Formats: sequence, structure tokens, C-alpha cells
Amino acid sequence: MERGIMKFLEFARICEQLEGIGGRLEMTGKISAILPSLDEGDLPIFVRFLTGRIFPDWSPNKIGIGPNLLFDALTQVVDATRSDIIGEINRKGDVGLAVQAILENKRAGKRSGRSSTFQTSLFSQELDLSSVYSDLERISRLEGRSSQVEKLSLVQNLFQNASPLEAKYLARLILEDLRIGVGEGTMRDAIAQAFSVDPSLVEHAYQAINDLGEVALRARKGRDSLADIHIRLFHPVKMMLAQQGSISQAIAENGAMAAEYKYDGSRFQFHKQGNRCRMYSRKLEDVTEALPEVVETLKNATSHDVILDGEVIAIKDGRPLPFQTVLRRFRRKYDIAAMQKEIRMQPFVFDILYLDGKTLIDDPLRERRKYLEEAMSGCVAPQTVSSDISVIEAVYRESLDAGHEGLMLKVLSSSYTPGIRGKNWLKIKPGVDSIDLAVIGAEWGEGKRAHLFGSFLLACQDRGELLPVGKVATGFTDEELQEVYELLKDRVISESGKEVHLEPFLVFEVGYSEIQKSPNYESGFALRFPRFIRVRDDKGISDIETLDSIRERFQRQSVQGKPGGE
Repeated sequence: MERGIMKFLEFARICEQLEGIGGRLEMTGKISAILPSLDEGDLPIFVRFLTGRIFPDWSPNKIGIGPNLLFDALTQVVDATRSDIIGEINRKGDVGLAVQAILENKRAGKRSGRSSTFQTSLFSQELDLSSVYSDLERISRLEGRSSQVEKLSLVQNLFQNASPLEAKYLARLILEDLRIGVGEGTMRDAIAQAFSVDPSLVEHAYQAINDLGEVALRARKGRDSLADIHIRLFHPVKMMLAQQGSISQAIAENGAMAAEYKYDGSRFQFHKQGNRCRMYSRKLEDVTEALPEVVETLKNATSHDVILDGEVIAIKDGRPLPFQTVLRRFRRKYDIAAMQKEIRMQPFVFDILYLDGKTLIDDPLRERRKYLEEAMSGCVAPQTVSSDISVIEAVYRESLDAGHEGLMLKVLSSSYTPGIRGKNWLKIKPGVDSIDLAVIGAEWGEGKRAHLFGSFLLACQDRGELLPVGKVATGFTDEELQEVYELLKDRVISESGKEVHLEPFLVFEVGYSEIQKSPNYESGFALRFPRFIRVRDDKGISDIETLDSIRERFQRQSVQGKPGGE
């Protein structure tokens, strides 16, 4: 197939075809056949768009368009009210399908001479992939209150030039919820297949640069180009993740392990080159300006160029404060100096990914720890290495007595795998198990809570799709429900009776007694006795639990003697 500029209509047709494919292998084959036909400008855009992303995860660019602004833009394009649009969404159950139907109806009305009108651009142009990306990039750079008017105009212009099918996927893309089932794993396999490279090389390259679009470009150039990808300063990568475990089982399987306190704070990634320093949150957002004293502390703790992984906690009177206290600082944009005086923030660094030009993620933990201790004069998290269960349990008790959350156990021979959750890092916590899930819906409360959302529909992720796994309605204080409402009120896509469909945006940590099989939810599982623990707005939708991980949890609890069935 000859390379050329991809029209957005062609992209939409590909999305439509993929949406109708049920098998992952067939989907991978379809995508891999298309990738070599794209030119160098379209290839990275196509790869990101198809996985529901506009920009790479590391990019500071954010589209910043919620359902309300999208609906306002559409009302002007199709000469309809917001109620008309929301009503169609309620009927279709999906923003994309609703927008497609509205445009088809309006255009049909125009052709037949009925009174319905469709506002077309004076100089209507055919959309192509790169021009859509350019407009979305321009939207992402707009800031301030006055920018809303310009954003509205740019979104209107896109939809005025879009066919109904294009509008279906454009609306979903703008809300970053493409719904065609292409996850990162499918795209990684498609890139490997398209350019005949080892899938493990694709995986490693993606871990290092956190951008499947650029990975695809490198894969096209060949194995050597792909293998030559390294972590870059001020280009944050996803953070390595832990799964739940037990001390006895971990020691039995691995022997000596590294034990560290599990802090109830927020993860950070710190980049330093010379005197230039930036700090990133778990969602890879730049939080340097919100935590200047932490940045200064870390800067003074090393004379080297580094990328560090750690956790920052809030301390008052020598004791750690709750997680929400730390989040308030991460969110803070104003009056930073006053907050610094009120609460002391303390960073603990427990890993190093880069040192003076050398990428360290492939080195074993025991070697990375040596580099870390040599590079830092302070802020290094304490670590105990032992194969003695009693020693590890003593560290666990020390952590809890000090007011921390529990214990981290790490395999000494393990490499650092960005974005991967596995058995190389284990978290040990008392009490009920907990899980991070996306909030995709809600129901209005009753009585004094009638003006707030009272229960929430939760979902896990599965290869680019969000699958319901239950509801949570307990564990909230009135203040927490008010806070959640404020975070979600502008993310409402549609309503039907008491039920509300929400843009995937917020992550809840939820406790539960066990996972059960259930025919009532698309995931096939449900949580028994779910209870809200806290909002995790340090995490994005890409950080929530996967369906595969829920299956693993279900299997582990079955081995441990829980029945696990309804």
C-alpha cells in the first residue's frame, strides 16, 4: 500500500471496523497491516489516537475539554439545545453514537428542506489526521478563562467539517474514551508484527520513552533504532507498581528480600540535570511549582544528574498526616508559601532510574540501591534486607507503629519495569484488601444527600475498555461526598432517572471483603461489601486495576480458602 496522508474519515472507518472485531489476534493483524502504509507524520498520531490518546502520557499537553464544553460546541454546530443532545445520548447510551445520529438527522433535514438546520463552515474542508491533531494540540495550549471561548470555536470548527461517522470518533477522542478495545498490549503486538521486530524490544522501548507513537517510528527504522531507546531526562516514565502479597509467601518464594516502609503519601519522579530540576506526580503531571521545598531538598541531596523514584509524605509533630493532606499540596497552585509553613513535606527516595547519562532500569534492584546510596547524601528511604520472616515482620510493625501504611517487599534481582504491576514488588497492609477503580457512573442520593451523588458505578480496564465491576455507596462522610460531587459535576455525560453516566476521570480506592464471580456486571466479577476508602486523584484511568489482575486476585483468594462465588 502506498504511503500518503490519512484522511480522518479513513481513520474513522478503521475505528468502526475494529469496534466490530471481537478477537485480539484479528484486531492485531488488522492494525499491523495498516501501520506500514502511514507516513512518518501520521504514524505516531494514528498509533496514539487508536489507543484513545491524543498526546503521549509524558507530555504536559492536556486536552482539557469535558462533556459540558463539548455539548456547548455541538449545540452551535447542529442548531440544537443541550437537552436535545443529552436526550440523544440517553437514548444511544454513548456520546459518539449520539453525535453521529444527531448529525445524520440534521443533514437529512437539510437535504429534504425541513426546518432543521446544520451550520457548515464557510470554507468547509476535508479533515485529515494531522490537521485534527494540530487543532487538538492548539486547544491544549490554551489557558485561562478567556481560552474557553477560543476552545469552543476550535471544537465547533472541527465538528462543522466532520461527517457523521467522523464526528462519532472525534467526540469520543476528545473525551479520551474511544471505546474500540485497542489497548496498549494490542498496539505493542501490532507494532512488532508490522515491522518484524521482537515484541520484547517494543515493550522495553515503550517502558523507556512512554510513547507508543515514537516506538512505532523507531520500529519502522529497524531493530537497532528500537534497541537504542533510553530513558530521557524531563521525559517522565510510568512508575513501577506493586501487587498485594504476604510476608511468609514472599520469603518462601524469593528468599532474602528488601523491606521498606510503605508510606501513605504520593509517588513522585524527580529529574535533575545540573541546576535544572523538575518533579512529576504519579500521573506524570509537573508538580514542581506546587512543592518547591521538596524540589530544593532533593536538589541539595545530590550533585549528580538523576531520575529518582520516591514518595513524599506530610508530617506534623513528628507523625505522618493522612494521604489527602499530601494531595492538597499537589493540587495547590496559589499561596504555596503559606502552606509550606503549615505542613512539612518530607521526601523518601527508594529507587534510581538514571545516573549521569546511564540508564539503570535493567540493573537489578540490589545494584540500583548501591547507585542510589552513592548518589544521595540524604532523603534515601531506609531498607532492610533479610530472609528471616521475624526480621521482616519486625520492620512491618515498626512501620505501622510510626504511623505508616504497611510494608513494601522487593525482589533483589528485579529490574525496574515502568508501568508494570507484578510479583517483584509486593505491598503488605493490615485490614481489608483494596483496589483502585474508575468511576464511570453514579446515582443521586436520597434525603439530605439528594443534591449529591450517593452511590457510584466502578470499572476496571481491559485492553482499552472499561468494564463495570460493582457499585460503592458506603464509607463516605458528608464532606467527602460533597468533594466528590464538586470533582464530578462537570463530567456528567447523560442522565436517566436517578442514574448518571460520567466521563471516566476519577479513581476511587475501594476496600472489599472478597471478589466474587457475577453475571450482573460486564467484567464477570463483583466486589463483596465494597467500601469507599479515598479518592486517588494522584492516579489516572490508565492506573486502575486490569481485568487480568482481578482474575489473579480471585484465584489467589480461592487458594487461600475463600469461596469466591455467588
